[in-house]
Amino acid sequence: MKKKYCIISDTNRNSLKIKSLIKKQIVSSSIVKADTVIVIGGDGFMLHTLKKYYKFNKPFYGINSGNYGFLMNKFSKKNILKNITSSKLVKINPLKMSVINKQNRTKNHIAINEVSILRQSRQAASLKISNGNKIIIKKLRSDGILVSTPAGSTAYNLSVHGPILNLNSKKIAITPISPFRPRRWKGITLSDKSKIKILNLDHVKRPISSVADNVEVRNAKKIKVKIDKKINFNLLYDKKKSLHKKIRIEQLRRETSTN
Repeated sequence: MKKKYCIISDTNRNSLKIKSLIKKQIVSSSIVKADTVIVIGGDGFMLHTLKKYYKFNKPFYGINSGNYGFLMNKFSKKNILKNITSSKLVKINPLKMSVINKQNRTKNHIAINEVSILRQSRQAASLKISNGNKIIIKKLRSDGILVSTPAGSTAYNLSVHGPILNLNSKKIAITPISPFRPRRWKGITLSDKSKIKILNLDHVKRPISSVADNVEVRNAKKIKVKIDKKINFNLLYDKKKSLHKKIRIEQLRRETSTN
C-alpha cells in the first residue's frame, strides 16, 4: 500500500519553495490519514510542530530550510522519497515543566530541548536547586540555569558550556548561566529519573522567568522539572546522518577545540 504524507511548512520564502518542489512528487494528506509528517522549516518550527501534533503519534521527518537545523534533515529534491522511506526512527522524551507564579497559579508545559530559568531584571537570580529531597546547591546567584535533555544538550546548553550528552545516556544536564556565587560551579549531570526543584529565593526583588523551549512563564516562584516518559516524539533521520551522529560530531568538535 502506498504511504501517505502530511506536509507542514513554515511560511518563509525558502520553506514554501521547498514545499512546492516536494508537492510535485508527493500529494499532501491530512495528518489523521498520513503515515508520516514532513515538516519544512528550522529547529524552532520543528519544536512548535512536534508539540502541536505529537498526540497523533506519527513519525516526523524534518527538512531544513533555516540555518543549522539540528533536528532536521538536508533537503534533496532528487532523493526525497528514498531518504524518507529509508530513514531511521529516534524516540525522544521531553521535559515536563510545572511552574507556580507569583499569583500562585500553576502553569504546565513540555520542552524538547531545555527548560531555561532566566533572570527577569537587572538583578541576578537567587536560586535553590534540589533533586527530590536532596539539595544540589543551596544558593546560586547567576543569570539563570538550564535543565537540558540529551537532544537539547547541543543547543543553548552547549552555548553556556554545558556537557554534550549521548542520546541514549539516560541523563539530563543542569548548567548555570554566568554563575556569580559560587563562581566556579559548573553544573551537574543527573539521571533522567531525577525530579528537579528550583526555588526562587527572592521572587520580589529578583524575579525570574521559566521557559520551556520557547514558551515563557514570567514571575516564577517554584519550578519542577522532570522527564515525561509518557510522551514520545518520533523523529526520522536520514540513514547516514542520524541524531546520534550529529551529537557525536558536536562532541568531536568540542574535543578538538579544547585541545
